[in-house]
Amino acid sequence: MCSWCWGFVPVWKQVQNQLHHQLQDKLNIQYVLGGLAPDSDQPMPESMQISIRNNWQRIQQEIPGITFNYDFWTECQSRRSTYPACRAIIACGMQQPELKSQMLLAIQQAYYLEAKNPSDENVLIKLAEDIGLDDEVFSADLNSEYCNEEFEKNLLLTGKLGVSSFPALVLSQGNVQMNIPIDYTSSENILRSIVQMLDGVT
Repeated sequence: MCSWCWGFVPVWKQVQNQLHHQLQDKLNIQYVLGGLAPDSDQPMPESMQISIRNNWQRIQQEIPGITFNYDFWTECQSRRSTYPACRAIIACGMQQPELKSQMLLAIQQAYYLEAKNPSDENVLIKLAEDIGLDDEVFSADLNSEYCNEEFEKNLLLTGKLGVSSFPALVLSQGNVQMNIPIDYTSSENILRSIVQMLDGVT
C-alpha cells in the first residue's frame, strides 16, 4: 500500500525477469513486509489525504505509465492502516504460497486502480477469493496468532536490514548487507548495481 511501491511495479518486474535469465543461480529474491502504518479504525486526517493525493500526482509525473484512480478518496473511508494488507500476504502464503505475488498485485490494483480499500478485511477476503483461495480459510488465517507472529518476524527483519523507506532493495550475502539504489525508470541501472555489488562480495 505504498504508492511508490506501486510506481516501482513495472521496473521491478523487468528487473526480476532479467535476474532470472542472468543470475538465477546466484540470487534468491525474498519479499519482506515492512508494515508502514499500524492498525487503526480512525479516519485519515484531511491533511494526510491531501498529501497522499499530491504524492500520487507527483508519481504520475515522474514515472511514465503509472496511473491512480482518485475516486478512492470519495468512495472509500480512508484510514492510515496498512498492516491488514501485510497480513493478507502472509495468510495467502499459509494457504497457497505460490499465489503470494498474485495477492500482492491484487491488493495494489484494488487500491490504486479500482478504488477499493485494502485496509478493510472484507476487501481482502474478496481479493483472496478472486485469486482462487478459500475465503473462509483465508479469513481464519488472517486473524490467526501464527499470521501475527510471522508478520512480527517480517517487521523485525525490516529493522535488521536497516530499511526505513519503501520500496527498498537490499542485497544480503553472509553478514554483508548493501542497499541497492532504486531507479523508477531504469531496470538496467538497478541490474548494474546488483552485478557490481555481487562482484564486490564474491
